[in-house]
Amino acid sequence: MNEDSPAPDSAPSGPGSLTLTALFLKFLVFGMLAFGGPVAQIAMIREALVDKEAWIGKARFNRLLAVLQVLPGPEAHELCVHLGMVARGRIGGLLAGLGFMLPGLVLMLLAGWFYVSFVVGDAHLSGALLGVQVVVLGIIARAVVRIGQHIIETALLGAIAIASLVMTLAQVPFWIPLALGGIAYGVSRRPAVAAALLLIVTAGAIVAIHVWAEPLHALHATTGTPATPLALFLAGLKGGLLTFGGAYTAIPYVRADTVGRGWISDPTFLDGIALAGVLPAPLVIFATFTGFVAGGLGGALAITAGMFLPAFAFSLVLFERLEAIVENPALRHVLEGIAAAVVGIIAATFLQLGYATGLRIPAPAFGVMLAIAALIAAWRMKGAWVTPAIIGAGAIAGWALF
Repeated sequence: MNEDSPAPDSAPSGPGSLTLTALFLKFLVFGMLAFGGPVAQIAMIREALVDKEAWIGKARFNRLLAVLQVLPGPEAHELCVHLGMVARGRIGGLLAGLGFMLPGLVLMLLAGWFYVSFVVGDAHLSGALLGVQVVVLGIIARAVVRIGQHIIETALLGAIAIASLVMTLAQVPFWIPLALGGIAYGVSRRPAVAAALLLIVTAGAIVAIHVWAEPLHALHATTGTPATPLALFLAGLKGGLLTFGGAYTAIPYVRADTVGRGWISDPTFLDGIALAGVLPAPLVIFATFTGFVAGGLGGALAITAGMFLPAFAFSLVLFERLEAIVENPALRHVLEGIAAAVVGIIAATFLQLGYATGLRIPAPAFGVMLAIAALIAAWRMKGAWVTPAIIGAGAIAGWALF
């Protein structure tokens, strides 16, 4: 039968009479094996539930994956929620999503506790941690390129990403480049209008941010505010709503609301990303670590709830209309423009993190070489073992060099 045949989609044989307990346990096992990032996680789910158990047809799976890549949120987690709903409705989607995220959440809570209790302030580990932070920059650089390759498909999208990069480095509030990107690509059928809009708004925003620097700084200054569970929940929610094109795109928003408020440092933030890269979990679980360091167990659970809420909500609320909504041409162009702006924001955040890390490296030349080596390894090597191996090598190199 042709894979485009409607039969597998309309009558999937896999879920059958699967109980809610069995459904939860199935996705809990997926969560325990979710090493290697979203590509490996999605491949595992596809092999088990599409190729072997035929929960949905291959053509529908491909369409669904394309939709989830446009929407914000970690694709692998949203895929689990969606497939849980295919099996047992909305309660099934909720249980599938919880099962998939639970192992990583528990492990990250333990990692955060261990880090705060035993790692912070240990002078013997400072060099190793610095090495880890340097190689994480290489991993992030590769992610920026990979995300850009999927999203930047036209010259206008490239211009949106560059404008967003410039505005972010000029400390323009994040919502301006996002709105600009969505509007500019939304009118992409009139390229002259879109180009003029990009130039005028970018220049105007940069001028305004410097002319009104002091009042804007006073308006947005948050350093010294307490890391309450509500504040951490909202920080996670912002990251979850703006995670377009992959989990790495949550980095700038979580960093702005944690590092930017003085709750944690850039080195600690990079340590959290490194830990997330070696655990079986969606990469956005790094938010749990930042929440734990900033606000203890309550803060960790609050920021995690905010980060994952959109991933649950889009599938649970829009299940029946998900594909139709995103296939709307006007909305799709707006979302693609926003995604391009996010690429620029994460690229700017990479530069900011690189600069902050470079200031702490006692041997800058070795630091640059280590970051480049990590970038090359992340670029050329494939497999779930690559990120843990790079992080382990970075720790050894950092201990020896720094």
